[in-house]
Amino acid sequence: MAADRGSGEPHGSVRPAVALAFASMAFVALVIFALGMTSLVTGEDIIATPGLGQVPGIAGVVCALLAFAGGLWASIGRAEERHPSFWGAAWTTAASFLAYIGGVWLGALFTGADLGVATGVAGRLATSWFGVAVAAAAFVCAWSGIALVRTRAQRPRWPWEDEHDE
Repeated sequence: MAADRGSGEPHGSVRPAVALAFASMAFVALVIFALGMTSLVTGEDIIATPGLGQVPGIAGVVCALLAFAGGLWASIGRAEERHPSFWGAAWTTAASFLAYIGGVWLGALFTGADLGVATGVAGRLATSWFGVAVAAAAFVCAWSGIALVRTRAQRPRWPWEDEHDE
């Protein structure tokens, strides 16, 4: 088969580990961009509670990244044995969203906020456009990571690179 030329692998031209790396990097970049643009459009701070600093936001993104990578790997990690389903994007989105909210909550507690303040910050993020931005970034990147593994496409080739001409 042309797509498997030289690789001996039944899945697409992108290996699951490479797709995971690309999708995870894209997820972090897209989350940062989406949260920044949401803040700009709404005119609100992501975490509006004074005195918390950057730790809750960083903790939320790190936890979301770990959940994203774990959820996506569960979907594509065994691509040699089964065809990955795009339903994995939904589960990865849910896990990333919940991990982001939980990470912000834990980060707020770590910075010295009491339980009520930490819960209020996490609840506000979960029910605002900021939560939607995180979920949308997770969905787009998880869907893309699964698509990279499912594809049967080959790399672009110039006409003179064809093997049959040799």
